[in-house]
Amino acid sequence: VQLQASGGGLVQAGGSLRLSCVVSGRTFSSYAMGWFRQAPGKEREFVAAISRDGIHTFYSEPVKGRFTISRDNAKNTVYLQMSSLKAEDTAVYYCAARAAYYSPNYYNTRNDYSNWGQGTLVTVSS
Repeated sequence: VQLQASGGGLVQAGGSLRLSCVVSGRTFSSYAMGWFRQAPGKEREFVAAISRDGIHTFYSEPVKGRFTISRDNAKNTVYLQMSSLKAEDTAVYYCAARAAYYSPNYYNTRNDYSNWGQGTLVTVSS
């Protein structure tokens, strides 16, 4: 499976951006999806996750209430809507996929995912 993330850019603090991640293949609906980010000099960290059916979502504390993860299984796409952006949200954002088959779970650690996109840079100016 291949993942292609897009939608990053430069935005002022308080603004919004929507990231997209298109996943190749015909079995997108069997994958649980996640977003992670990596700021300069820091380790990659979990941001948000969604179950394969889109029913269950989970967020890291720093983004809870500001970011929303969603998916459109008909379009093989997962989204990350980011609002009220802060300078500390500046990072390269990565989407990730994990084969979940019939599991309703979401996954929130790096080791849970075996497929990664190339990343898209989000820069928030203060």
